[in-house]
Amino acid sequence: MAEEDKFIKAFDAYADGIFRYCFFRVFNRELAKDLVQDTFMRAWEYASKGNKIENLKAFLYKIAHNLVVDESRKAKEYSLDALISQGFDVPSEGNQIRDIEAKEVLAVVSLLEEEYRDAVQMRHVEGFSPKEIAQITGESENVISVRIHRGLAKLRTLMSNQKKDG
Repeated sequence: MAEEDKFIKAFDAYADGIFRYCFFRVFNRELAKDLVQDTFMRAWEYASKGNKIENLKAFLYKIAHNLVVDESRKAKEYSLDALISQGFDVPSEGNQIRDIEAKEVLAVVSLLEEEYRDAVQMRHVEGFSPKEIAQITGESENVISVRIHRGLAKLRTLMSNQKKDG
């Protein structure tokens, strides 16, 4: 299979997931689209120089992760109001209570420290295994597992506090 065909198939298979990954970190639809494009361009440039890519999915997410990290070094607005004003809407399944709960969880997730938020979102929104997250972030699998566990514990505490306060 030609390299071009591999990248076309990879784009079809992974672009939506990479977009979600980027969007939930930069909270800007257009910027997330640009990051997806940059991710595939950088991967293509790397491969076209004759470099071997063993796990294309993990490699693409690693590039996206690095681009998001670079972007996060710039000052950005990360509020739920900003998400909504930019057109974000929690997917609806006809259940308003579920929509409200999802928005509450999204708002609370944004309160987690970045390392925990990223690990929890990659595990439970994107469906990556701790091993895949480790490959993407460059951390050890053990560190990622601990971050997921601690992030979920912090999320439960924050959600519990929200319910008490609300």
